Amino acid sequence: MARPLLHTLACASLILTSLAYAPSAESAELSPREALIARAAALELDTAYERPPGEALHHHAAGFAKVLCSAIFVTGLDEEFAVENIGFFTAPYAQRKNVVEREIDRAARAVRLTLHDGTVRTAQVFGDQGCVALEEGAHSLSFEPSRVSSALPDPSEQDWPMGDRLPTTPFSSEVDLEAIKAAIDIAFEPPQALTAAVVVTHQGRLVGERYRPGITMHTPLESWSMGKSLTATLMGLLIQQGVYQLDQPAPIPEWHETSDDPRAEIPISSILRMSSGLRFRAPQDPDFDPALGYPDHLYIYTGPNAFAWAATRPRQWPHNTVGRYRNSDPVLINYLIRLAVEGRGEDYHSFPQRALFDKLGIRDLIIETDPHGNFLSQGYDFGAARDWARLGNLYLQDGVWNGERLLPEGFVDFVSTVAPAWKADRRPIYGGFFWINNDDLTTGTRRFPIETRAFYMAGAGGQYTVIVPDHELVVVRLGHYRGGGTGLSALGRALERLVKAVPTVATDPR
Repeated sequence: MARPLLHTLACASLILTSLAYAPSAESAELSPREALIARAAALELDTAYERPPGEALHHHAAGFAKVLCSAIFVTGLDEEFAVENIGFFTAPYAQRKNVVEREIDRAARAVRLTLHDGTVRTAQVFGDQGCVALEEGAHSLSFEPSRVSSALPDPSEQDWPMGDRLPTTPFSSEVDLEAIKAAIDIAFEPPQALTAAVVVTHQGRLVGERYRPGITMHTPLESWSMGKSLTATLMGLLIQQGVYQLDQPAPIPEWHETSDDPRAEIPISSILRMSSGLRFRAPQDPDFDPALGYPDHLYIYTGPNAFAWAATRPRQWPHNTVGRYRNSDPVLINYLIRLAVEGRGEDYHSFPQRALFDKLGIRDLIIETDPHGNFLSQGYDFGAARDWARLGNLYLQDGVWNGERLLPEGFVDFVSTVAPAWKADRRPIYGGFFWINNDDLTTGTRRFPIETRAFYMAGAGGQYTVIVPDHELVVVRLGHYRGGGTGLSALGRALERLVKAVPTVATDPR
C-alpha cells in the first residue's frame, strides 16, 4: 500500500520525538503512570485552566436526560431497561438517584428530569438530528433542524452491502461458517455482557450476524466514540475533495484573530492524532483529579456551544508532543467540517448522508448535535451494526468503494499508524481517531488477542468495529453500557475463534 501521505507527515516528528523523549535513568524508576505524568509536566506550557461553568449535578442530569431520550425515541428501548443499563458515560449510574421526578413526554418526544433543587434538564427529539440536550433553562434550539433523508432505494431491493439482500453464491471452502457462528455465539456469553448485535464480514461479504431479542439489523444502537472514527472519515472525504490537507495549520477562526496566536500553528494531523495539546481535562487523563470540577471532556455534551468551548481552550503542551484522549480534538475536526460544508453553500446536517452514507449503503446512522446544531459525533451517534460494518469495510478496502476513491491515498495508513506523541509516551495504541491493537508498553497489555496490525473504532460501554487486515475481516460488536467490561472479554474470545475460521492473506508487513 502506498504511504507518501503518511511518510511526509510522520518521519521527522517520529525521529524528533523519540530522540527528545527517550527514557532517562530517573524515569526508569517511575511507575508507567508516574512517567506519563512526569513527561507531560516537563513539556507543559504556562497557561491557565478555566473550569466549565455550572453545577456538576446539573450536567449529570443533562446527560441522563439525553441518554434516556435517545434510548427511548431513537433506539426504541424500554424506559426502565434504559435507566438501569444505558449510557453511564455522560450519565453516571450513581448520579441518577438525584433525579426526583422523571417525565417521558411521548407526544413531544422529550425527557424532562427534575432534581431535588428544582432544576429541570430537558432533552428532546428535533427532526433528523436525534435527541438534543437543551441548555439549562432553555426550551428551544439555537438553530433550525434540517431534514436528512437517504437517496437510496428500499434496502430490500438491493444486495449487500448497498442493501439487505444477501447473495446466494457459495462461500469459499476455506471459510468455516459453523466456526464463525460459534464465535458469534461466544460474543453473547454470558448474558451479563448485554451484547445487542454482532456482525462479521469477510472480504466484504456478510458471513454471520446475531441480534438480541428486540434488536434488528436496522436498530440504531448507542455507539459512543466510534463516532470519532466517523469524524475522521468525513474529514478524509474533504481532504480527498481538495478542501483541506492533513499537514496544513487548522483554519479554526478563533486561532487566527491575532497574528501571534501559537494555536494557529496546530496542523489538522495533530488534531486527528489526539495530540493538539489543548488544555482540556478528561477523565482518561493519567493525572485526572475529580476535585478540580466537572471535566471539559463531558461538559461539551451537556448543552453549551461545543465548537466555541473547544476552540477557545489554550494550549497545555506544544502540539504533537503529548497524546491524550480528549474530546477537544474530534470536536474541532467537526468544526472544520462544518466550516467547509457551509462555506461552499451546502447543508451541514445532511452532508454525512449525502457525501458518505449514501455511497456505502448506510441508512440507519444518526449523528446528534448540541443546541447550536454542531455535530457531537465524538460520542452522540447511533448506528445499526451493519452500518458500522460498511464503514469498517471502507477502511479494509483502503478508502475505495465500488471503484470510487472516497478517502485519499495513504489516509487509511495514517489513521492506523501509531501517532508520534503516543509512541513517545510508550502507548503505541492510537492513530488518527482509530485505536491500534498494539502492546501498550505502560501496561503490558493488548486490547484483543489477535494481530497487532488490527485497528478499530471504539466506544464507551463496549462498542467496537474491529478491522483485521491479515484476515480480511470486519467484526462489529454493539452492546448495552452496563455490560461493557464483560462484553469486551467476550469479544476477545470471539475474535480468537474468528481469525481461525478464515484464511490468512498475504499482506505488506509494516
